[in-house]
Amino acid sequence: MYGGLRALRRELEQESWRNAKYTILLDENTFQHCLPLLISSVEALQEAEFIEVPVGEECKSLEIAAQVWQTIMEGGADRNAVIVNLGGGCVCDLGGFIAAGYKRGIRYINVPTTLLSMVDASIGGKTAINFGGVKNSIGHFYPSVLTVIDPVFLETLSPEQLLNGKVEMVKTAAVAQPTLFEQLIKENDIRKQQIIDVARIKNAVVRRDPEDHGIRKILNFGHTFGHSIEAYLRLPHGIAVGIGMKIAMYLSVKKIGLSEEVYRAYSQWFSESFSTLQIPTFTLKDIEQMLPLMHQDKKNSDGEVCCVLLQELGAAMIDVEVSDNEIRGAILHLGK
Repeated sequence: MYGGLRALRRELEQESWRNAKYTILLDENTFQHCLPLLISSVEALQEAEFIEVPVGEECKSLEIAAQVWQTIMEGGADRNAVIVNLGGGCVCDLGGFIAAGYKRGIRYINVPTTLLSMVDASIGGKTAINFGGVKNSIGHFYPSVLTVIDPVFLETLSPEQLLNGKVEMVKTAAVAQPTLFEQLIKENDIRKQQIIDVARIKNAVVRRDPEDHGIRKILNFGHTFGHSIEAYLRLPHGIAVGIGMKIAMYLSVKKIGLSEEVYRAYSQWFSESFSTLQIPTFTLKDIEQMLPLMHQDKKNSDGEVCCVLLQELGAAMIDVEVSDNEIRGAILHLGK
């Protein structure tokens, strides 16, 4: 990981990038708000081609990936081609997937422009598209050669977008760094050092388990439920995961002894932070429609829903089986 655009400029001046041909992948938002800063700061990218894709999850499709492959192929991209992903998590996911598949793998660089992507999607090499209505169902473990985190891009974000990313920071701190968790739920502002700390925590976990067979699963805390809520209600990822974390914490209290004080502290932070949004009250009908999505989660085994639960802050248990009735009870408890 590099500290910012200045570091990227210096890196791309090195001999190892001399024959690189760059394609910048972006969406409408980053084309308008972020591309001018990137190319004015990094001389090597001033002659780069760029490809604009739809905003959000809509871009993460096989059809869009095929269009990008066709475009770069027609442009003569060879094994020295480099894709620069300028955007949030969806652009990083899509661009990494495209790079992994083109000519059996070309280099790509992540330049995350949202808080959510800085602390989550741009780190770790999970590249994926959505397929068959299931989020991230087709993909690769294929890490970027560089991930450039520069908080200057956060100046383009709304408070809601920043909060969307802060949920992922809270999640990472909950499973790995209790002191940071307590800071994040007590403070309104997000400090640069906190962003760096969360990115380092995720990077360290990923290095220990690059293909998600063991310890890396702790980073999925709240996601088994959050992904199904995200798909069902089309909520922003951070908000959906925030709800998923509340469900997981409730189950943690009931199943493995997490302190109710931790659950209450998190619930209060979430309620206060998202007080201006209409968080839905789930009915049994809603739950029955979400359960099949939970059963399609990649972390499940033998038809059982498996999730990450907390024994205490910083001590997560992976692959905990939960029954459909336990899930129903936890979701219905959200409104209490």
